[in-house]
Amino acid sequence: MLFSTITFTFYFLPLFLIVYSLLPDKNQIRNIWFLFGSLAFYYWGEQSYILLILASILLNYSFALLIDKYKSAIYLVTGVVLNLSLLIYFKYSKFIFNSLPFIDQLQDTSIVKHIDSIYLPLGISFFTFQGVAYLIDVHKQNIKADKNIINIASYIAMFPQLIAGPIVRYQTVVLALNNRQVNYRKIFWGICLFIIGLSYKIILADNLAEPVDRIFNLPIKQITTPLSWFGSIAYSFQIYFDFCGYSTMAIGLGFILGFKFPVNFNFPYKATSLTEFWRRWHITLSSWFRDYLYIPLGGNKKGNIRTYFNLIIVFIICGFWHGASWKFLVWGLFHGTFLIIERLGFKRILDKIPSFISNVYTLFIVLISWIIFRSKSLDQSFAMIKSLLGFNPEAKIKYWNLAEFLSPFIFLIMCFSLLLCFPLANKIFFSDDYKTKSIAFSDDLPIIKFQYVFYTGILILFFICIMFMNSQSYAPFIYFRF
Repeated sequence: MLFSTITFTFYFLPLFLIVYSLLPDKNQIRNIWFLFGSLAFYYWGEQSYILLILASILLNYSFALLIDKYKSAIYLVTGVVLNLSLLIYFKYSKFIFNSLPFIDQLQDTSIVKHIDSIYLPLGISFFTFQGVAYLIDVHKQNIKADKNIINIASYIAMFPQLIAGPIVRYQTVVLALNNRQVNYRKIFWGICLFIIGLSYKIILADNLAEPVDRIFNLPIKQITTPLSWFGSIAYSFQIYFDFCGYSTMAIGLGFILGFKFPVNFNFPYKATSLTEFWRRWHITLSSWFRDYLYIPLGGNKKGNIRTYFNLIIVFIICGFWHGASWKFLVWGLFHGTFLIIERLGFKRILDKIPSFISNVYTLFIVLISWIIFRSKSLDQSFAMIKSLLGFNPEAKIKYWNLAEFLSPFIFLIMCFSLLLCFPLANKIFFSDDYKTKSIAFSDDLPIIKFQYVFYTGILILFFICIMFMNSQSYAPFIYFRF
């Protein structure tokens, strides 16, 4: 079930919220309904794979109690291995099997048919990482193991961020699970955030998907330099507003229900270095890798060579987290390499030159990385990058005119996308911290200026979203299968 559908927006969510509001104002009773609604939400899309998330709940609940009781690392290692084993089996079995040197000798065997039949469940990368984080935090005694299985089940399965994040730590939501404070101001702001996220997805990302798909489906020899630039820029907007839209909707739903989910995006395209980009893009994933992989590997405390090694390991795993494909490994190595270059001294140069120039450098590197990320193969990504730089002699202008992809409507969408990638609107409508922070920054509620204009705009956005929802076909979120 997608947030950006009539079914969720006008049937599931209202019904869920009506029952939720009518229940006694006791958190455990509401948590049971919250858990039921979350499992129903997941079952709607995954049917029998609901057993997988139930297994994840039981696994993390049981091992956290064992870790807390016996203070033994063996239970932590076992719990983490079992979590990752589920992820590896469902997400990476095909990739590992197809990479074996003797794969050609196993054609049409039962094991091949079994591997081909493996299905990637929605959200498995997200709820697995949450489970691992919970076990590690219990082992570090950052939190106590919760003996209330309803709380743990609600944490693992909570539907607002179950499918595509943000990745939530248990200590972030445990207080709200036991004692949620909801008021009309939070509910109203949550509704505003949900509509803003919905408009990011439906109005911007989904409309950019059509020209992006057409360009990336073209034969390599037909992708001219103008098409490479347009396709990569359009995809940069598409993936940002698709993923940021989902995260913003999730944070909005959290406010409505009494939770404060962590911000996941903070205007990453205004970054003036790749180091800063990763502090602004998919923040909860970056912090997860920092706290549970980079720092345990030694971080930057064991010399430069070890630091660079740790960065490469982190970004190799980060790449593979995004997908079981060699292109994601290259994508991760690409980012890791530039982070090392910046650590070697280039970051100091970027800090000294005008911010506009360093921002252009960052956007260019990110643009190339998105080509690798979006392409169907490494061959296509390398050909598109060559074309982007003007080194693709096979591409002939005669094949396609840019105007066939860049209609006046798409041009308007691109202009709005560019404006919303930077905090220009925030400086008009918000005061204090929200002038430069993401609109989904959930530490505090904003002070809104020009309230009537702002709320009228939100209402207009909602009606536009309804029109697009009625006319557009099924368009899943990009990160649903990661």
